Amino acid sequence: MDQDLASEDPETALAAVLALRRQATLLERRAVGQALGQGWTWAQVGQALGISAQAAHKKFARDLRGRPSG
Repeated sequence: MDQDLASEDPETALAAVLALRRQATLLERRAVGQALGQGWTWAQVGQALGISAQAAHKKFARDLRGRPSG
């Protein structure tokens, strides 16, 4: 994928950016779910991500609701 990001073809480079963004989003959601499953507060999650507790809750709570912890 590194070669794709360095590609001189904008379509290839942008496709690589999109793939990275999707992977980062998935990783972030999993990490937040794991943290909450281990008893972290929204304030702790927010602090770790550099955002407020309210912003963290707004961004992730709906996706994680009803999801088994751990």
